[in-house]
Formats: sequence, C-alpha cells, structure tokens
Amino acid sequence: MSASLIYDLAPIGSIVAWSDGTPRPPERHKKKLAAWETRNSKGRLIRKQGKRGVGNVSLSPDFTLHEGDHGAGGVIAIRIYRTFALDSELAFKAVERPVLGSVRVFDRAGANAELVHLAANRQAAEEWMSRYGYPNAVLEEVTADEVAADHVEGRAAA
Repeated sequence: MSASLIYDLAPIGSIVAWSDGTPRPPERHKKKLAAWETRNSKGRLIRKQGKRGVGNVSLSPDFTLHEGDHGAGGVIAIRIYRTFALDSELAFKAVERPVLGSVRVFDRAGANAELVHLAANRQAAEEWMSRYGYPNAVLEEVTADEVAADHVEGRAAA
C-alpha cells in the first residue's frame, strides 16, 4: 500500500511496516544489513500532519512512526522516529491496528498532537499518565465505531 493510503486509512496507534522490496542480506554482511534495515522496518503510527506552510515554504502532508527506543537501566536515551512524505516510493502495510477498548494517550489536544502511549484500557492509561506526567495529555478510546469502519471499508490489518 502507498504512503498516502496509510495516511488516509491507518488509525493512530497502528503498527506500520515499510519496505523497499529488496531481499534481506545475510547476517554476515553487517553494513549491507544495517542499510537494508533503514529501508525495511516497522513502527507505531504516532502522528499525521496535514499540509502546512512555514513562511514562503509549503510542506506536504506526512506521517511519523515511532520505530524504537535505545537506552539502558530503564532510561531511554534515544527515541527513533521516522517521518514519511506521502510521495514515498516505499511500500507500506498496516500490520496491526489498535484493539477495541484500548486508549490512546496524546501529548496535547489538536491537530499536531502526538501519540505518547497506547494503553490497554482507561485505567492503565491514567496509571501511565500519573507515572510519566503529561500535564496537557488527552485520552482517546478506540471505539467500536472505529473498529467497525475498518471492517466495513475493507481496511484489514493484513
């Protein structure tokens, strides 16, 4: 599926995989494998941004995936995010969608909100917020209507 279809159809919180279509190199080719992994991986969809302007520059819509975290001892030192423009030549696939009853925790309200956590339920979301403290956080539950729309419109994860 194209990047624009992921932007249009995949709900925030989905796990999205991307690929350039090339086969995975053998483990012994460390540099080739590292390069391949930058163009073939997966992450959680955390933000969609529409077309926007900055001064005289017009920025096209894009979406951001959280690929992973690096750190030690329970401390995250680096977060890996990937942002893709809608004209990306990579192939995308929604591998998993948020389940009914799960709760999205956004860092703030509004169009530029970013998903910071996906909890199993409202109680788990509130517990997470009390531990990590996002003062402007907004909770949004995945509803039956949203899940049903995916099935009616043919948006299966696989």
